[in-house]
Amino acid sequence: MAFACTIPAVPTVQVDDETVRITRWDFPPGAVTGWHEHGWPYFVVMITEGTLRIHDGTAVTEVPLAHGQSYRRPAGIRHDVQNGSDHPIAFVEIEVKRPEGMAAIA
Repeated sequence: MAFACTIPAVPTVQVDDETVRITRWDFPPGAVTGWHEHGWPYFVVMITEGTLRIHDGTAVTEVPLAHGQSYRRPAGIRHDVQNGSDHPIAFVEIEVKRPEGMAAIA
């Protein structure tokens, strides 16, 4: 089950190659990503401070994060993310498609 919201978060893909996909996500207050699952492990780095509300299908967890704070998650976790703050928030999401390809990046 996803959040009941009609305000979509706005993804801007910055890089999408054989090794990584890097996406900036911008969320007006209350905006959601929609129910989804990542095919690769990924990292999130906050551009602004804010609270992410993460729905896992059963429970909602509120996660306050500071500007510049990051976290990582494995592939395959179904979830929906909502801006739980009263102001716009943004983060950069880095999905690692081929970890071995990272060594070749100069």
